[in-house]
Amino acid sequence: MATACEASEQAGRLAEQGIHLVSTDEKTGIQALERLYPDIPMGPGRVQGREHEYQRHGTLCLTANLEIWCGWVIAPTLGPTRTEADVVGHIEQTVATDPLAGWVFVVDNLNTHQSGGLVQYVAQACGLREDLGEKGKRGILKSQASRAAFLADRSHRIRFVYTPKHSSWLNQVEIWFSTLVRKLLRRSSFASLEDLRERILQFIDYFNRTMAKPIRWLYSPRPKAGDESEQELAGTTG
Repeated sequence: MATACEASEQAGRLAEQGIHLVSTDEKTGIQALERLYPDIPMGPGRVQGREHEYQRHGTLCLTANLEIWCGWVIAPTLGPTRTEADVVGHIEQTVATDPLAGWVFVVDNLNTHQSGGLVQYVAQACGLREDLGEKGKRGILKSQASRAAFLADRSHRIRFVYTPKHSSWLNQVEIWFSTLVRKLLRRSSFASLEDLRERILQFIDYFNRTMAKPIRWLYSPRPKAGDESEQELAGTTG
């Protein structure tokens, strides 16, 4: 928790040094639901009416990066799955937007965030020539713990900060996901997966232009005596 809080507090200083601090996570199972009948508009004394019947057109997984210092959502990925290969491809795509910069990704402890493929990508992108070992047998690739330790190494140009278990609220992109649900997904109708994909990308563009703002991080993992009630997570993106 202290490491995650420290990273968020330093977002502005890291940006001045040319280092991107981004909060990254997946929102899975986003459904493309098409309402079979149009809504009834709200009126005097009447809330908006919505027909309960709909047609399913499938689901998408959104992997998003929230850049902490400015609040922008950058290099989103939309696809049907969130496999190890999907995560590696997403990180590679994100780094490619500024390939020579430093990158710090705040993520949770999902196994795909600590995978052998991710270790191999980071080693290659950072020009590390050390022996990575063999998955399940020896070296850096041996276990999830050894891979996580390598990926979190502060000496690497591309590194990861892992939030504790059951602490998703420390990962700022979760706040943005709630904004996406409230502003777009909850009451929309989508004619197809492509329609859903385009509407999400349009919302991200709109959000970055009109709603994004720097996140002020006020939470501390070490509250002073008597200050527990005053600790808060401020600067939400909604």
